Amino acid sequence: MIGAFAVIAMQPLLPYALAFAAGAMIYVVVEELIPESQLEKNTDIATIGTMCGFAVMMVLDVGLG
Repeated sequence: MIGAFAVIAMQPLLPYALAFAAGAMIYVVVEELIPESQLEKNTDIATIGTMCGFAVMMVLDVGLG
């Protein structure tokens, strides 16, 4: 009951919280589970590039339907 009430009370914030959680999961996957992108000294560039590429992919998916 408490959990259901909390979800109803926070319903306007729920999409943003879920988007943040999804972004955090993508970051963890890229940073920890794809070792080839982390072999050189430019690990931050590889991670940021993947995140930007994913964002562009989502914008094109929504924009082109």
